[in-house]
Order: sequence, then structure tokens, then C-alpha cells
Amino acid sequence: MAAFKKHSLLIIFLVVSIFGIIITRQYGESWDELQFYKYADRALAAYSSWPRTGQIELTGNTYDNYGPAFVMAVELGAKILQPIFRWSLSDLRHWLYFLTYLIGLWAFYALAKRWLSQIPAIGATLLFATQPLLWGHAFISPKDIPFLSFFLLSLLFGLRFVDSLEPISLNDLSPRLKWTLLVLTALWLASVFGLIVATPAIRAWIEGLVRAAAAGQTNIISSIASDIDKVKPEIYIQKYFVYFLWARSAFFLLSSFILFFLYRRYAPTILHSLFPILFPALLFGVATSIRVLAPFAALIVTLYALHKRGKQAVPALIVYAVVALFVTYLTWPYLWLDPIGNFIQSVRVMSAYPWQGQVLFNGADYSSAGLPASYLPVLLGIQLTEPVWVLFAAGLAAAIIRFREKRELIALTLIWFILPLTGFVVTRSPLYDNFRQIFFILPPVFLMAGVVFEKIKRPVLQIALIALVVLPGIIDGARLHPYEYIYYNRFIGGEAGAFRKFELDYWGISYREAADWLNANAPANANIWAEGPAHLLGLYLRPDLKLYSTYEAERADRYDYVVALTRYNLDLQSYPDAPIVYTIERDGSLLTVIKKP
Repeated sequence: MAAFKKHSLLIIFLVVSIFGIIITRQYGESWDELQFYKYADRALAAYSSWPRTGQIELTGNTYDNYGPAFVMAVELGAKILQPIFRWSLSDLRHWLYFLTYLIGLWAFYALAKRWLSQIPAIGATLLFATQPLLWGHAFISPKDIPFLSFFLLSLLFGLRFVDSLEPISLNDLSPRLKWTLLVLTALWLASVFGLIVATPAIRAWIEGLVRAAAAGQTNIISSIASDIDKVKPEIYIQKYFVYFLWARSAFFLLSSFILFFLYRRYAPTILHSLFPILFPALLFGVATSIRVLAPFAALIVTLYALHKRGKQAVPALIVYAVVALFVTYLTWPYLWLDPIGNFIQSVRVMSAYPWQGQVLFNGADYSSAGLPASYLPVLLGIQLTEPVWVLFAAGLAAAIIRFREKRELIALTLIWFILPLTGFVVTRSPLYDNFRQIFFILPPVFLMAGVVFEKIKRPVLQIALIALVVLPGIIDGARLHPYEYIYYNRFIGGEAGAFRKFELDYWGISYREAADWLNANAPANANIWAEGPAHLLGLYLRPDLKLYSTYEAERADRYDYVVALTRYNLDLQSYPDAPIVYTIERDGSLLTVIKKP
């Protein structure tokens, strides 16, 4: 019994992960997943093309501005697992998303334990985990839930490294050795980062020399390339740039090894104190290579470090930042071409994302950059389960009353949730697909809810209250499955109240169920017309069924079935007079219809 209690959380997570295996293949692929994995394949290909050719194949659109770390890892993981599970790559990716979500829940629980006792921490975690909105996204989102999980992991291990931080000092060394190490470290940083940052300038310099030599000018290129006038300049530009890349890599490895050896020989205690920083920095670097908002987690860690350790934290924070920068650079091939310029471009694109669609909010269509100030407050109020905001308000009030004990949690809530939310509302930040892009600011809401559980002193009553407040999420999640992410609470009348007023199945995952129905009912070689994300339907259709859509140049004389989402009212616009033979709905709200013209 004692062993079960000690490992109860691990057992729960294992059971839930197995449950995830059972239900994963009931979720359809989401609208733009295919594009993300085309991008992932290009990014992975860069690891072989860049050292050989000095070139990277770009998508030519905004996908380059997304960090590919997570989708690359998932693509590799899914291909490794496919011979074992014999699932489609899409389903394996979804299970890996879900495992990432579970890891994020563990990180949330570990954070909660910093400020809450065990049962309230478990209660806050369960309330967080049973939100249908988050649970549904956990299986279908290659970006928002993974970023939430890595944000939580970055914050958790960042705070832990600060707590265990040992002062980094060279004062025990002789003045001569101290300054030698400092100068060598500064030169290493300046040279390594200088070569990386200067990469586009060096390529331009090489190109200028080659083209000048090809034009007949005498320079270093003309002296070593005797046939420069007989070969296209691009061949020599690529060749010498690749030489530079190899020389840069060799310099980095050799200089890093020498510096490591010197510190190991003369200042081993400093190396020992740096090791705890490496894993938190790696997580932060990967999180940045998922979404450029990850430095917000590092900001929280930095503020905590300066508050707790003062100036002593500065050397460790520098190492933290340097390692994270390297990890981000190494896991984001788009940055290799122009590290500073392309990162700034990505920040600019992501902060004002040029999404061209219309956002349905309260029955009206808006551009993503022209949303009303009420957009976020309303959606936050109607897309989380009913007890959440009552518990948050009560928990915040209780924390303020116990300010000395809970001041750290109050400060975290202010910095992590209240200020960012205010900033998003005031600046009218472009958003679409409801508020999935800012899931990462929600955890403090549930941490504060845990304060309410802590106010109740008897464990039996704590457990009873926790069970009561998580029950709506469990019931509604089961009712909506596998479309949990379309959840709206009873304040708006549920999904029926949100129908054609707010976004529902905006990622089109109900097309999998539509394909299942067609596979069971459509005659051989039937012609299918699909509105919107037709590729989601094609992913699951029988091979003999012929799929047509606006994305295809080919047209059929007639169609046996028409499939249309209710998003953008596609179901009303496509073959409006054709009888409906099958509907996919939840709580009276249509998601997809199948018509027979």
C-alpha cells in the first residue's frame, strides 16, 4: 500500500497513457497537420543538405517561421514506432502529442507542489487535465499543446536550477589564471557567435570573390581555381561556402574542447556547478524552437533568480542563455541561413500572424487582426468548465489574505497570466481558432484554484470538492468525444448555444467520421465532393472512392456524395438543395454533413 501511494502518480500516468493508445485512432487529423509534416521533412533534410551543399529547402511561406523542433522529433518518433504499432503515421503522431501532454501535466503537478500540499496539487492538476478544450487539443495539436508542455517543463526545471544554484566564482584561482580563463571564455563566445552571426555576410563575401574572379579579376579565388572561367560561379560559391561551414564546425569543436579541458584541469568546481544548468537550458532552447514566445518562461526564471540570488545568479543565467541559444539554433534550420535576421523575422511574423481567414465570434465575422476587446474575456469565460473561474477568484482572494505565505504564487499569477492577458486584450493581438495560441498562460488559473482546495483542512472534504469540480469536465468530455476541443460551457448554452455563433470544429477532425460512414455506405468507385480540407477526408477513404475538391483541377460529371463542414457555413453553401443523408453532431450542433445530390 505504501509503495502504491508513493508511486500513485506514476501509475495514474501509465494507465492514462495506455487509455490514450485505446482512443487515439478515434481522432481525425487536423486541418494543417499535413503542412507541418511537409515542413518537418524539409527541416530534417536540412541536416544532410546543409553540410553537403550549404543550402536549405524552404517552404516559402510562414511555416519557416515556426520552430520545427517538436514536429521533427514527432516525425522521427512516429516512423520508428510504425513497425511496432502498425498504425498510420498520423495516428502515431497523435499518440505522441498526447504523451507530450501527459508530460506537461506532470510538470504542472510538480510546479503545483511548490506552493500547494499534495492533495490540493493533485486537485489542481486534475482540474487542469479534465478541461475538454485542452484534452481534445492534446490529440490533434502539433503546436499549441506541445508548446504548453514545454513551457511548463522549461519553467519547472528553470526554477529548480535556480533553487539548487551554487555560486559560480573564479575567486579561488590565482589572478593570472582567473583572467586567462575569463579572456579565453570571452574570445570563445565572441568567435563562435561571431562566425554564426556573420554566416550570411561571409557567404556574400565568398560570392563576391568568386564572381569577381570569374569576371577576370585577380584575387585569392583566381589563384586557387584555375578553371574559374570554365565553370559556373555558383558551383564554386557553393563549394567554398561548404568549406567555410566545415571549418566553422571544426573550430567550434576544437575550441570548445580546449576550453572544457582548461576548466576541467584548473576550475573543476565551476564545471560541476554548471552541469545542473544544461538540462533546463536545453528545454528552454527546444521550447523556443517550437514557438518564439518561449523566452517568456526564461523571463520568469530570470526574475526569480535575480530575486532569490541577486548578482550571484548572473553568470549562471548567462550560461543558461548561451546553451539555450545553441540548442535553438541547432534545432531550427531556418536560422542557419541568417540567425539574427531570420529570428527577428519569425518574431515579427508570429506577433502579427498574417492569417487570411475570418474569425467567427458571437455570430459575426472578424479579421484576426480586428477582433473586439471582448474576444478573449468572453472565450475564456465560456470555454473552460463552470467551476474554474469561481475557484480562481476564490483562490486569488484566499492567497491575498495569506499574502506572506502565497506571495510567490500571487506574483507568478500576475506575471504569467494577468499581465499577458491584459497585453493581449489591450494590443488586440491577432488570434484565430479561438484562443488556442495562448494556452500557455492558463496554468496559473488552475494553480490558484488549488488554493481553494488547500483552505479545506480535512482530506476527505478536499477529495469530495475536487471530485465535484472535475466531474463536469469528465462528463462533458465523454459526451463530446472525440470532439472535446469544441467544448463550450453551460453559460453559453453548451455547443448548441455556440452553433453558428462561435467556432466549433475549426480543424475539421470530424472528416474522419465522415470517411468512416462513406467507407461503410458508398458504392464502389463513388465520386465524392468535399468542401474545405478535402485531404483530411482522403486520408481515411477507401482506395476505390474518388475524391474531388476545389483544390483539384479535375472535375466529375456528377457526385454521389457531398461532404461539408459547418465552418464558414460550407454546409449551407454547397449543394444547398441536396438532401442530407448523414450528420456528425454533438449536443445539437452540426459539425459535418454528408449530402446525396
